Amino acid sequence: MKIPGEQTASELLPDDQVVSDYLMCNPDFFIRNARQTEQMVVPHPVRGTVSLVEWQLTRQRKHIAELEQEITLLMEQAHANQQLFDRLLALQGRLASASSLQEMLNRLHRWARELGLAGANLRLFSDRWRLGAPSDFTQLALSSQAFEPVRIQRFGKQQHYLGSLNGPELLLLLPQAKAIGSVAMSLMGERGELGVLIFSSRDAQHYQTGMGTVLLQHLSAIMPDILLRWIERV
Repeated sequence: MKIPGEQTASELLPDDQVVSDYLMCNPDFFIRNARQTEQMVVPHPVRGTVSLVEWQLTRQRKHIAELEQEITLLMEQAHANQQLFDRLLALQGRLASASSLQEMLNRLHRWARELGLAGANLRLFSDRWRLGAPSDFTQLALSSQAFEPVRIQRFGKQQHYLGSLNGPELLLLLPQAKAIGSVAMSLMGERGELGVLIFSSRDAQHYQTGMGTVLLQHLSAIMPDILLRWIERV
């Protein structure tokens, strides 16, 4: 029976915050009480209890393992970035050294095929480029007005779209292509006003929302300047 005014043992004990504050203000506590520290045990979810020293060592080993995993991932990412940079640099050189527009388009298409894709295509908005007869570039022309529903539905406010297209969209953008499962598209120009670069795959899962767009960003940025060698801007 508790006597009025008398505190119980649990009420006399300091709470977690008090203990934590004390240890923070007295970092040499465990040094001054080394023997008691070695004798302390803490609950363990698998082994029941372990010594405080062993518990701390386990935490440190886990932290070290996590750091090693992060370093490994960073190294793998750096290697992948280097490979991507080398690949883009080589492609840029191949495209820039083409002697004609058709050769440049063929090189871009072959590069995509080397990656296991169905192909690569360019569609240029006809109100921004001189593509009419008697030029040989009419097959690249695309009405920006006809493209506007695709821009709204697929791109929104983004410069890139990765995913699938429906039948009418494929007919508009890739009328000669067959069995296209997914595409990666990038608008060209600061406001996406010049046209669209399209990589296509027969695999419906190959391109999906959330994938990286570094390659698309780079190619869509350099393509207008390469095209100026053969096509005039309006």
